[in-house]
Amino acid sequence: MKRKRSRVLTFTMMSSVLVGAFVLVVAAPARADECDKLTYLTFSAPVELPGVTLPAGTYQFSHVDCMTTPAVLRVTSEDGTKVYGMFSTIPEQRMTATMRPEVVFAETRAGSPEAIKSWFYPGEQTGDELIYSGQQAAIVK
Repeated sequence: MKRKRSRVLTFTMMSSVLVGAFVLVVAAPARADECDKLTYLTFSAPVELPGVTLPAGTYQFSHVDCMTTPAVLRVTSEDGTKVYGMFSTIPEQRMTATMRPEVVFAETRAGSPEAIKSWFYPGEQTGDELIYSGQQAAIVK
């Protein structure tokens, strides 16, 4: 009787180990979804992006397809239903990373909304600098 119980116990322990290993293998690829760098940013006043002015509010900032085109930033409404724009970016470096998302504003003309120059994901020293063109490039420095 004791042998049978010990076999059951061994089988149960092995099953637990296999299930645990399966969860680790399946859960690891799920972290790859974090490469979109989805971040919610709230602005208390209007802000400018290339070709669009966002009213005060909360928005989603994320990479469109982080595996093939990480240099494209998508900005949507807080619930993700309205796309305000997809913007080309170039990498921008900073000296130290912070644990919160950060936005760097460009200098703009008096009376104009602040323009977002770059955006940094928490914990990273490399961020996304937005590319302004034409007349906006002259306004945003």
